[in-house]
Amino acid sequence: MSWVKRLVGWRPFQKVVGIVVAEYLRLVWKTTKFVYEPEGMYAEAEALRPVIIAMWHGQHFLSPFLRRDHPAKVLISRHRDGEINSIAAEHLGAGTIRGSGAHGREFQRKGGVEGFREMLEALAQGCNVALTADVPKISRVAGLGIVKLASASARPIYLTAIATRHRMTLKNWDRSAINLPFGRGAIVGVGPIYVPADAGDAALEAARRAIEDKLNAVTARAYEIVDGPRQDAGRA
Repeated sequence: MSWVKRLVGWRPFQKVVGIVVAEYLRLVWKTTKFVYEPEGMYAEAEALRPVIIAMWHGQHFLSPFLRRDHPAKVLISRHRDGEINSIAAEHLGAGTIRGSGAHGREFQRKGGVEGFREMLEALAQGCNVALTADVPKISRVAGLGIVKLASASARPIYLTAIATRHRMTLKNWDRSAINLPFGRGAIVGVGPIYVPADAGDAALEAARRAIEDKLNAVTARAYEIVDGPRQDAGRA
């Protein structure tokens, strides 16, 4: 194992970096002027709590601030990078659930079953749950996990996108947007989306595709607001 991997896996290092990341995100949140679309999205979602909040991977860094004063938990992978994300989220007041939305044999190995059960328990206890909708390493393709969670819990899904005008976009698999401070931002949501408890395979797949299309639409709309209609929202 290289010294870099050992350093990243060292708990004191993870804690320091996680806190620094959290405070940086707090700076971004407090110095960005956000607009909400629709304006009443919070009031509607709060009336239906607990809800499942979903966004695309790489666009999720400011998601802990969506919780406001209500209890919320965020699904975070068990990867060593996830440790830093978990520390940052908890420092910002969000609870964490460790697991992965991986598919196939990786689902069990990466804690998918346990994470799914913990999300169900959190929703049953009145806690909102936030997670990324896409399958790891397959950007902007929604997985069945969120659809099955909504079906099993009977809780509604709210699809959300957070965008900032000032940002850096990484050239990685999820096109991670590193939000920068002192600018304008947009939070766009759509919901509620319910999935019947008795949904069969065809209905689950139809719901999955609908979520994928709608989440792409709200993400494009969020970037259109901050960039203007002539910008290429797909680069985010």
